[in-house]
Amino acid sequence: MHEPDSKFMLRNCLRKHKNDSAENLYDLLVVEGKIAELAPAGALTPPREAAVYDAGGRQLFPSFIDAHVHLRDPGFEYKEDMQSGLCAAVHGGFGAVMAMANTNPVNDKGAVTGFIREKAARICPRGPRVYPVGALSVGLMGEELAPMGELAEAGAVAISNDGRPVQNNELFRRAVEYAASFGLKVIDHCEDADIAHNWQINEGGGSLHTGLKGQPSVGEAVQVARDILFAEYLNLPIHLAHISCRQSTDLIRWAKVRGVPVTAETCPHYLLLDDAKLHSYNTNFKVSPPLRTSADVAALVQAVQDGTIDILVTDHAPHAAYEKDTPFDESPRGFIGLETAVPLTSALFSAELLEELWCKKPAEIFKLPRNNFAPGDPADFFLFDLETPWVVNRDNIHSKSLNSPWLGQTMQGKIVAHWLGGTQIFSCEDSLCLPKPL
Repeated sequence: MHEPDSKFMLRNCLRKHKNDSAENLYDLLVVEGKIAELAPAGALTPPREAAVYDAGGRQLFPSFIDAHVHLRDPGFEYKEDMQSGLCAAVHGGFGAVMAMANTNPVNDKGAVTGFIREKAARICPRGPRVYPVGALSVGLMGEELAPMGELAEAGAVAISNDGRPVQNNELFRRAVEYAASFGLKVIDHCEDADIAHNWQINEGGGSLHTGLKGQPSVGEAVQVARDILFAEYLNLPIHLAHISCRQSTDLIRWAKVRGVPVTAETCPHYLLLDDAKLHSYNTNFKVSPPLRTSADVAALVQAVQDGTIDILVTDHAPHAAYEKDTPFDESPRGFIGLETAVPLTSALFSAELLEELWCKKPAEIFKLPRNNFAPGDPADFFLFDLETPWVVNRDNIHSKSLNSPWLGQTMQGKIVAHWLGGTQIFSCEDSLCLPKPL
């Protein structure tokens, strides 16, 4: 990490700006950690004593927000710890992450929320920022509501029972009402736990081929329908986590036409991978919800493009190698995603839509600060080089864990430098990817 320049200019950045019909080159001026001006290339004169860098036509993005991350800290630091998780985040283009509550101890008390925030600020004082998500129920057991006022006061930005779906409808209803009284949204893992208990894979051709117990997609859709009905009845917002199937997108689209206050997320893997990947029994493809069919993949891509799905998240879920190197039915669900998310989704969507999905909409939904490149905004941004390939392996991944479905594969596009608050947190200087001082 470099010491911040009080004034610097980044020249020749590629991006759309305001009413542009196409991407053009722009110059960015940063003063005292804030955006001072973004203008067409050549239109700005650098202030005296300002450092000047050449972005070389690389894509300029505001720092992204990942609204669904498992940092595993406290309690599971052998999988990931605060330092490794935030290092992975910043190298993946993320200036802020929302940390889920399935830690040990569970984040169901203000003291745990405060510990997470304090540790993140101490280890990475310049960022990325960590926004804890508090537990919906005590111990994530789904039996007693967690003290949401205490969690909100300590800095929680949302409430979730994370990977343990709330089956008790009365408890869930009261949670939505209770959270709303403190300005918090409930993030719901939509799964009917009674349908295909102890599932391993999506129910269908993949489960028939492998002999593994399947989970029908309707198990997700049933819970999505419940949440939509509650959101409409209570007129309170509910956010639907990691949507994975066509039936869910159909229900969400219907709800939005009716004006129901629901928002939804999905992950890069549900837009790119289907359950045929599980035919090899590779545990790096085991995730919750499970990978669905190719028809579900196509429906999700369409749902993102038409706005049915509001945001993208990684659901970054690190596990130790020995945990994944087990028989399929014993392996934990989930895989890492912070460092592959931008290259993967840049191949699917325009730069303008990526900014909406990874920055603008998450900030709006969860009331988080963001950089819009307006004067006075925090100078949180990164450069993305679409022409730089890299391989997903130990040399290039900063997460403590390496459980990725793309392990050994080549990514097209790399974050080559990242600034937070005007401070350059990292760059690819050694590989000559860093914008060099002129």
